[in-house]
Amino acid sequence: QVQLVESGGGLVQAGGSLRLSCAASGRTFSTYSLGWFRRAPGKEREFVARITWSGDTTYYAEYVKGRFTISRDNAKNTIYLQMNSLQPEDTAVYYCNLVFPGTSAVVIGRSWGQGTQVTVSS
Repeated sequence: QVQLVESGGGLVQAGGSLRLSCAASGRTFSTYSLGWFRRAPGKEREFVARITWSGDTTYYAEYVKGRFTISRDNAKNTIYLQMNSLQPEDTAVYYCNLVFPGTSAVVIGRSWGQGTQVTVSS
């Protein structure tokens, strides 16, 4: 079973940047991709971005495309989400999880971690 721990959130002013990390440990599954999700107050959790285990393919939700960049460091078993030009509407708890390749669907049976809070002030 893969364990994922998110970190790197914080408070930032509009237009600022943050880099989130998702550290993986335990058994890894190269057949799956890794995705970032977020849940804003009072809203459903939504997909943000995903990356294959090899790191050669990425995909972004329209509302973050051009501002966020997902990447991975295989040596550290960590994926990152570089977030630039942050806006108040990006305020949310951000989570990472395993997803089926080519989709935003979380692998069946996976639970969610604590996430990391991102707050963008105007």
